[in-house]
Amino acid sequence: MSLTSGMNHLGLSVLDLDQTTDFFTSVLGWQELARDDSYPRNAITDGQVRLTLWQVDKDGEVVSFDRRANVGLHHLALEVPAESTLSELAERVRDWPGVVVEFMPELLGEGPRRHMMFREPGGIRLELIWPGV
Repeated sequence: MSLTSGMNHLGLSVLDLDQTTDFFTSVLGWQELARDDSYPRNAITDGQVRLTLWQVDKDGEVVSFDRRANVGLHHLALEVPAESTLSELAERVRDWPGVVVEFMPELLGEGPRRHMMFREPGGIRLELIWPGV
């Protein structure tokens, strides 16, 4: 039996705290919970998942994450409730400044699940997934 009971939050380092916060709140409809500009960090939520975003120190060398070469986060997958929501978000994401789309919504395996992959402006690789039910 597990001695833990779920995820409290996931901390992510981002290239630009304001840009990433704006993406999550404006595009995905998340809510900003707390901000500490002295650190700097920010907590955001979709009501189920809570992320803590940490601003990288741009005074030093900033190295982008390579999912094939670095140990750590490969991507963050966020579930959407309907196929129509996935389509709507795909259009918003595609047109958002600084987003790099890896692929637009497509079948996952043989379906009916569908998903898309992209990097938000702060460099985090995200997947939006509709579970097909």
